[in-house]
Amino acid sequence: MPCAPFDARRATSRFASTVPLSAGVLLDVQTFFHISDSDAGLLQTVFIGCLLLSAPVFGYLGDRHSRKATMGFGILLWSGAGLAGSFIPRQYAWLFFLSRGTMGTGSGSYATIAPTVLGDLFVRDQRTCVLAAFYIFIPVGSGLGYVLGSAVTALTGSWRWALRIMPCLEAVALILLILLVPDPPRGAAETQGEGSAGGSRSSWFKDVRYLGRNWSFVWLTLGVTAMAFVAGALGFWAPKFLLEARVVHGLQPPCLQEPCSNPDSLIFGSLTIITGVIGVILGAEVARRYKKANPRAEPLICASSLLAAAPCLYLALVLAPTNLLVSYVFLALGELLLSCNWAVAADILLSVVVPRCRGTAEALQITVGHILGDAGSPYLMGLISSALRARRPDTYLQRFLSLQQSFLCCAFVVALGGGCFLLTALYLERDWARAWQPGTGTPDSKDVDSKDLERQALLSGTGASTEEP
Repeated sequence: MPCAPFDARRATSRFASTVPLSAGVLLDVQTFFHISDSDAGLLQTVFIGCLLLSAPVFGYLGDRHSRKATMGFGILLWSGAGLAGSFIPRQYAWLFFLSRGTMGTGSGSYATIAPTVLGDLFVRDQRTCVLAAFYIFIPVGSGLGYVLGSAVTALTGSWRWALRIMPCLEAVALILLILLVPDPPRGAAETQGEGSAGGSRSSWFKDVRYLGRNWSFVWLTLGVTAMAFVAGALGFWAPKFLLEARVVHGLQPPCLQEPCSNPDSLIFGSLTIITGVIGVILGAEVARRYKKANPRAEPLICASSLLAAAPCLYLALVLAPTNLLVSYVFLALGELLLSCNWAVAADILLSVVVPRCRGTAEALQITVGHILGDAGSPYLMGLISSALRARRPDTYLQRFLSLQQSFLCCAFVVALGGGCFLLTALYLERDWARAWQPGTGTPDSKDVDSKDLERQALLSGTGASTEEP
């Protein structure tokens, strides 16, 4: 079945990027506030830490109250904090950390609730296509952050204006949310607009208990965590790593005073946009076609892409001191393979979790993914880099090699993520059948079309439990 025409009124996006700090201005911020690599990594850790603390709260609210109002509040919070952060004086660096944390708190609402709205508006192949369109805007927004951040800094001579342009985009997102995005009943796509058929609302603790016993969700979350670990480290440190590689090759003088001219921010941002768009579309289309022949296609595709991304990232790192162009090629391939999974992983979650628990499931996945993933990976990379530099001569070559060696663990983490998706495939069919059992907030058998009835009959022989969440 081909993808249905995309309805903009039913779509939400992450066009308003939540990473304006890393968008080409990290070196300027470090120079302005006099912070080390480890402290610079802590900025991202504060952002993600606050996001993961707020995600369960927004997930609870999203499962029980107006999702549009909750997302609107989050957009106002993170855009206001981002704007305020651009006015902080040099001597109040701790306020800059606080503003980053507040931005993380606000972005937790959107990241948690938006996919569940799409899950209640579309089903099956349509949902795969719409989630692909939704997740395309993640790399687009992130890449535009790098490009706009670098361009605005170069144009104005101040990194502060790079932070002030982002709230304008976020204001547009808020207006579109209010005017165009509906707030459908939970489970409306599966029940043809009638909402969940599960009756009474379960408690939050019962939802969490159900998710902890859903092994597809557990292994999926760990796989997404590995992806978040690597994406967080790359997004924060890759522009600086590539800049120092250019210095080592003699293509650019070292940055000793702000504003730092870093063409790699523009290059990396462009790579992020291009590989992100292609990767999301490619992953969603391959999954849509392959799952007609294999019901476990989605986690197998995710596992394959991560296992292929690991050697690409490793080669991108080790070849940077000798051949910068080849390093760029392998870095682009690694980003492309990582991007193949975002929409597919989201579709897996929506298919194995009952509708009334999806907001909580998104929140828990975000929380675990950030705690073990990108909340700590930028700080860990910076900490390892600073520790290695402390034992070496203070030369640009040694600074570059320290950052390079701190990055090597990313290839290992990506391979672990591939293993987690393989384990997800083992439990996928059982948990899909359980999520479609009558009385769990999903459609009764009469609401399921013949294709789904055939699949459910096939899965009934897998020994799936009928325990309700």
